[in-house]
Amino acid sequence: MAKKKSAKLKARLPRGFVDRGPAELLAMEQMISVIKQTYELYGFEPVETPMFEYTDALGKFLPDQDRPNAGVFSLQDDDEQWMSLRYDLTAPLARHVAENFESLPKPYRSYRAGYVFRNEKPGPGRFRQFMQFDADTIGAPSVSADAEICMMASDTMERLGIARGDYVIRVNNRKVLDGVMEVIGLAGDEHAETRLTVLRAVDKLDRLGVDGVKALLGEGRKDDSGDFTKGAGLGDAEAEKVLAFVEAGGETTDQTIENLRGLIADSKTGAEGVEELATMGKLFDAAGYTDGRVLIDPSVVRGLEYYTGPVYEAELTFEVKDEKGRPVRFGSVGGGGRYDGLVSRFMSQPVPSTGFSVGVSRLMAALTTLGKLGQEEIAGPVVVCVMDKDIDSIAHYQAMVQDLRTAGIRAEMYQGNPKQFGKQLQYADKRNSPCAIIQGSQEREEGEVQIKDLIEGKRLSAEIEDNKTWRESRPAQFAVKRDELVTEVKKLLAAQEEDRKNQNEN
Repeated sequence: MAKKKSAKLKARLPRGFVDRGPAELLAMEQMISVIKQTYELYGFEPVETPMFEYTDALGKFLPDQDRPNAGVFSLQDDDEQWMSLRYDLTAPLARHVAENFESLPKPYRSYRAGYVFRNEKPGPGRFRQFMQFDADTIGAPSVSADAEICMMASDTMERLGIARGDYVIRVNNRKVLDGVMEVIGLAGDEHAETRLTVLRAVDKLDRLGVDGVKALLGEGRKDDSGDFTKGAGLGDAEAEKVLAFVEAGGETTDQTIENLRGLIADSKTGAEGVEELATMGKLFDAAGYTDGRVLIDPSVVRGLEYYTGPVYEAELTFEVKDEKGRPVRFGSVGGGGRYDGLVSRFMSQPVPSTGFSVGVSRLMAALTTLGKLGQEEIAGPVVVCVMDKDIDSIAHYQAMVQDLRTAGIRAEMYQGNPKQFGKQLQYADKRNSPCAIIQGSQEREEGEVQIKDLIEGKRLSAEIEDNKTWRESRPAQFAVKRDELVTEVKKLLAAQEEDRKNQNEN
């Protein structure tokens, strides 16, 4: 009886995850470098926390509760303790600060970049793993620390090449939101879940519009796919008060502040939040950021429960066209706020904290669209071709590679099957190599090597119509003495770089 063949394993990515190639990784590295420089200009220093935390360290501060793992990916360790992949970079920082509180300077100003994971339903542009870049100030109770971070967020956008007028940092205060909750009868721990549902509904304003938010404030909403999201269950009168708050923004900061004072006059907590916004408005004005860069906006909510004071979002305001020619806005590319209770969960004393997080992937997509990122081709290594397979010849090729690398030039010896020379050049083309080094037995006897300029060769090849002419002309290929290899390759690379600069300027 013949054995049954086992099925081939199918190569496939889990839903909500993506592979990233060299071009995207290089662009990400360039962007992160600019953000890092900006954060350091403001006095922040790096720290790194692990991807896993004990689940109780994340606590109740988790995302939507409509999935089995409460929004996080979790596993049980061999000591029966539950661990979870971090949902954001803020909760791990709170644990780090609490664990090292005595040895850290206060205020403690740190930044960190890393991947975060969300066990949520994936969709277009919505991934289960993505990178964030955070900056936080721990131990500063004044809202001047919040105002500074908002100004730093503005500076970050401009240093990345986003023009003034193409972005805005929008600012609100969760105390004002809490005041609205008091006014509509949702104060107290017994209404905590309903309050969170209300906040998450308002947080979807830019995506769903007023009608969509109103539905989520009421009984619920069915989306285009037919999925139903249960609402907060507010009556019409309560929902209208929430929407009035969301739409309280005026033409000036002073007008917005007055509108908010009128809406939450009966709430002490809400009034405190309004005055904090007024203070921040004065600081923005004094530093010159009220020219459209930073805006007090009551519609900003932030969906996480741990925020206790000012909250803010970095929003891109320019429009682009999708593949069908329809206008699309990138919207929020970062945000944060004050979370005075998060570190205190681990300690017996209050620890005021505030921070900002950049959504790296979304911001990268925006910068690429603007032509500010990912426009440069990644230059591959110089490829030393293998013409003869005997060990002495291989040693000669390896010596060439080593000479180039010692001079700081990326280089590699072709490691594939050397039988077909044409495939070696095809390989170099796919690697976007600037040139290939060729030395057969005759060249070695004469003490020479051939350098093939692959960039110029592509251009010239396009002008040659028949193979015979191409073979005879060997476009952009020239001989040099072996001991001049490094010098001539350097000259060629410099000339190619100059050509690229000229093309970009034109």
